[in-house]
Amino acid sequence: MNTITICPQCQSENIYFDGTLYICPDCAYETNGSDESATATDNTPRDSNGAELATGDAVTVIQDLKVKGSSMVIKRGTKVKSIRLTDNLEEVDCKIDGSSIVLKTCYLRK
Repeated sequence: MNTITICPQCQSENIYFDGTLYICPDCAYETNGSDESATATDNTPRDSNGAELATGDAVTVIQDLKVKGSSMVIKRGTKVKSIRLTDNLEEVDCKIDGSSIVLKTCYLRK
């Protein structure tokens, strides 16, 4: 068995070994450890449902988000057009109401 220190699906460090499988309590991903190399090299940003994101995609915000340093709140269901990918796989750059904002992909749906 390989020793896994992070979850191949959600990159969480909370993964544990229950005797037969490695289990991630955050995303409920289960693996026996042999498929780690196949999913660990996946460098595509994904939305909250696991769909691949690309520059220029249109996405929808899935929950109300407070913007730090501002009194602005991005409401659930807000459609964001023309996202731009960043160097960080968990973040996308976009414009909402004329303001350039970086959003986490876990709050977006394609």
